[in-house]
Amino acid sequence: MTVVAELVLIRHGQSLANVAFPAADAQQLLEAAVSGPDAEVPLTGHGEEQARALGAWLAALPAGARPEVVVTSPYTRARETWRIAAESAGITLPDAHTDDRLVDRLNGELAMLTRAAIAARFPGEAARRAEAGLYEYRPPGGESFADIRLRLTSFLDDLHREHAGRRVVVVAHDAVVLMTRAVLEDLDWDELAALEKSAGPVRNASLTRFTSDGGAALKLDGYNGVDHLPPA
Repeated sequence: MTVVAELVLIRHGQSLANVAFPAADAQQLLEAAVSGPDAEVPLTGHGEEQARALGAWLAALPAGARPEVVVTSPYTRARETWRIAAESAGITLPDAHTDDRLVDRLNGELAMLTRAAIAARFPGEAARRAEAGLYEYRPPGGESFADIRLRLTSFLDDLHREHAGRRVVVVAHDAVVLMTRAVLEDLDWDELAALEKSAGPVRNASLTRFTSDGGAALKLDGYNGVDHLPPA
């Protein structure tokens, strides 16, 4: 199978939920200062600044290194990250299209709930999660990381078939970046846990880059990079 020439994974810029939920969890609150569906959570002002920094990074790329294909999650925070980046870059870039397989992890009945709210409304979930393990645990009505791995395997198969030999940018979520590494590098759960422990969480507006090895595979060429971003 022929693969894409380059795959750059970008996590969306800082969202309101990225700020509100840690603050609520630190105080053990039942409500976070954000409302509405997860898919509609907006960027913060800092997240918009991060998106503009991505635009500067794009503008600095040589013409022969710019993306030829752009695919984003349909969620607002991912689409807005690319829109702001593309507009601020001031160069000609391809129109983005969305793919539902790039959505964030679906948490089902636990979506948009603080840790305290989950403990109060779903008291058995902590034990279920401990028994299943972090990556195999599936929230009520949601999906496990194993489920994400399956949908991303399908997405990547289609990406290679439809855009072989082209430079591709994907703008999505931390779970998508992490599990794309799992798919492309065939990482098992222990290896994935070790990766998260050593590299930390996938950072907002970070860059993860894979390049073709000249055969039928992609090789990691940078993970979770934020040197292009302004200070937090």
